[in-house]
Amino acid sequence: MPELPDITVYIEALQKRILGQRLERARIVSPFLLRTVEPPVASAEGRKVLQLRRLGKRICIQVEGGTWLVLHLMIAGRLHWFDKSGGKSGGKAIRLGGRQNLAAFEYSNGTLVWTEAGSQKRASLHLASEEEGLRELDPGGVEVLECSLEEFARELRLENHTLKRSLTDPRWFSGIGNAYSDEILWAAKLSPTALTQKISDEQVARLYEATRATLTEWIGRLRIETGEGSRLSRIRSCRMPISSSRRRWSSPRTSNSSTVRRHTSVRRCSALSEAGTSSISAIKHSGWKSVMR
Repeated sequence: MPELPDITVYIEALQKRILGQRLERARIVSPFLLRTVEPPVASAEGRKVLQLRRLGKRICIQVEGGTWLVLHLMIAGRLHWFDKSGGKSGGKAIRLGGRQNLAAFEYSNGTLVWTEAGSQKRASLHLASEEEGLRELDPGGVEVLECSLEEFARELRLENHTLKRSLTDPRWFSGIGNAYSDEILWAAKLSPTALTQKISDEQVARLYEATRATLTEWIGRLRIETGEGSRLSRIRSCRMPISSSRRRWSSPRTSNSSTVRRHTSVRRCSALSEAGTSSISAIKHSGWKSVMR
């Protein structure tokens, strides 16, 4: 599932394409996608995009009139951009046949197609009215890249849970999931099963710095991997493991014993293309695989 770094790069890519553009039409073909009744989808049509924002692991798009489109890609959701002039679409309307197509958002300069592989259909679209409606969709987690050490420590120790559970709970920390929490705990040299109210102040500070450093590093890495800001002549896809090899994990409680820790999250990312079509993909949990280009 896309997490804070992935959604950040998604939004940066979308801003270059749809910010200030008019949403001419929204076509929803999957009966499982739309999860709200009010405001209606038609209220967003014919309106210009004013801003894009991240809400946890969701992409939020605001149009004129105060309506928000809130996209949750979940594990298998992907967004594909087709320029109106040129590219595969050739300026024509995009056909939405096939089970993977969920929706198409037609803008004045191109079409954003939302697909989801698999049969479970977990991706969701919510529409919200104004800031108040958007707040109702917010689990309330702290933004780690914006909060202070004191705020981080207070939130972490609010309840006594394992570090892994606390970092991945959206009610406590925003945008962190399974994949990045592993990287964070590895960088902080802390056990995932350590209890939040049992670790020392020094360990909390170490976790705070590791969290900020890891998320910032991966935002930078994904910008490079997706080719944002660079000139690419063709689309290229890659599967990039979060860690490139097995590592030994030494428990703080028993320093003489160790277990082998293995990452199974594989990140799929696609570079943008000058040909007029691009695919910005989410995290794919598909096991341990080597880099493919």
